[in-house]
Amino acid sequence: MEHIYTLAIESSCDETSAAVLQDGRQVLSNVISSQVPIHQKFGGVVPEIASRHHIEQVIPIVDQALTDANLTLADIDHIGVTYGPGLVGSLLVGVAAAKGLAFATDKPLIGVHHMEGHIFANFLIHPELEPPFLSLVVSGGHTMLVVVKDYETYEVLGQTRDDAAGEAFDKIARVLGYPYPGGPQIEKVGTTGDPHAIEFPKALQEKGNFEFSFSGLKSAVLNYINNERQKGNEINEPDVAASFQQSIIDVLVHKTKEAAHASGQTKITLAGGVSANKHLQAALKAMCEEEGFTFYEPSNILATDNAAMIGCRAYYMAKAGKFTDLYLNAKPSIPLGVQATVRDVK
Repeated sequence: MEHIYTLAIESSCDETSAAVLQDGRQVLSNVISSQVPIHQKFGGVVPEIASRHHIEQVIPIVDQALTDANLTLADIDHIGVTYGPGLVGSLLVGVAAAKGLAFATDKPLIGVHHMEGHIFANFLIHPELEPPFLSLVVSGGHTMLVVVKDYETYEVLGQTRDDAAGEAFDKIARVLGYPYPGGPQIEKVGTTGDPHAIEFPKALQEKGNFEFSFSGLKSAVLNYINNERQKGNEINEPDVAASFQQSIIDVLVHKTKEAAHASGQTKITLAGGVSANKHLQAALKAMCEEEGFTFYEPSNILATDNAAMIGCRAYYMAKAGKFTDLYLNAKPSIPLGVQATVRDVK
C-alpha cells in the first residue's frame, strides 16, 4: 500500500513545531521548540519576541522533523500549516515557511484551523476513535463545546463569552506571583489545598446553557486576595489555588455532561492546553464512568501546541480535497469549521 506523508508546521503562539505523519495518524516525528523560558521573565508571551524566535527556529525544525522521520521533502505528499487563530506575527512565520516549501516543491498546501488541530490530537493517541463525538476544548485562548459530527462537520454548542479557562489560570497565577505559564503552577500549589475551602462563583449555570464565562470568577478571586491582604490576613495560597481550580473544573464537567445528554453523544474527548490538567482529567473521567460515556484524552505532549495534531487535521482535509493556494494568509481570529479560501486566479 502506498503511504501518504504529511509535513505540518505550527507556530500560532510561542512553540515552533514541525511534524511528519504517515497516513494521518502515525507520528513519524514531532519536533517542538518551546519559548517558555524566554517569555517567563515577562510573565507572558511577548508577540514581537515570539515572532523573531519563530523566524530563527522554523526551518531548522522542519529539517529536524524530516531527519527524524527519515524522509526528504521529495517524499512528502502535502504540507499543512496553522493559519489561525493565534498571534498574527507568529502565524505569519509558519504560513510563510509552508508557502515557500509548497512553492519550491510544488506540493499541495493546506491551511489548518488551530483549534481543529487540538480536537484531532485525540486521533493520534486513540486509533479506534471515530466521529461522531463531543469535544471539550480548553486552552489559553478558547473554551468551547463542539460536536464533531464527522471529520469535516462541527457544531459549536457553546463557547466562552469572555476569558478562556487557561487565560483565567494565567491571570490568577500572575497575581499570586507564580511564573508563566500559570496553569501548571496553580495545579501544583493547589495539590495540597482544600478545593472546598472558599466558595467562588460559577457563571451561566442555567440548564441548556453551554456557554462559558470566567471573568466573574477571576474578579471574585482577585477581590478575595485583595480583601485578605487589606485585613492583614495571611493568604492560604494552596486553598485559594485549589478552590479556584475546582470552580473552573466543576463548570467544565457540568456543562460537558449536560451537552452530551442534549446532543446524544456518548464519546467525550478533551482537547487543548488545559487538557493536561490532571484534576480536570480525573473529574471528567469520573463523570464519564458515572454517566456511561467513553472518555478520551490526548497525551501531555499532544495537549500543548504541536505540529502533529496539525498534520492529522491536514491529512483529513486533504482527503476531503480542502487544499488552499499560495495566497493563504494568517488569520488571528477564525470561527471553527471555516476553511481557508482558495482564490480563483485566471
